[in-house]
Amino acid sequence: MSDGEIFGQLLHGTARAWRQKLDARLKPMGLSQAKWRTLMHLSLAEDALTQTEIAGRLGVEEPSVVTLLNRLEKEGWVTRKSSARDRRCKMVLLGKRAQRVIEQINTAADNLRHELLADIPRDELQTCITVLHRIRERAVNGEKERRRTLQLVDSNGNGHHRGQHPIQSINAPRITEEKFT
Repeated sequence: MSDGEIFGQLLHGTARAWRQKLDARLKPMGLSQAKWRTLMHLSLAEDALTQTEIAGRLGVEEPSVVTLLNRLEKEGWVTRKSSARDRRCKMVLLGKRAQRVIEQINTAADNLRHELLADIPRDELQTCITVLHRIRERAVNGEKERRRTLQLVDSNGNGHHRGQHPIQSINAPRITEEKFT
């Protein structure tokens, strides 16, 4: 197994184990991982989030978030209201019940972080942080570049991307790559 494969498995496994450990500590408060992760994203956001934004932050499909939010709203953890800008959009806010437990979630997360990172020398931790930042930056920038490339379609809307030859119609001028640069 290559170092890259080991790193990927270790990174995924560590994040999963960390979440499961915190999940076990928050379960007595009536909080599943889906609940506390959603509440934390809402508490960290500067404004209310849309259902789509929550789905993106959780890394799940929007229909799954709608089901989760229905349950959270019914239990008093969140409230939803129509957006002032777009009535089709639902804005999600922390409910009173959630506002009371956010500090407890933060305390449990802080305690766990201190336990898991204790005895790790500061310079090793700093190296790890630096490496993870670089990897995340590449992943985010790579995704942005991929999306940008997919958006560069020719003006005829025939679905061909930059650098590819468009389907020619009779008497249509040939679109060249220069028109995109």
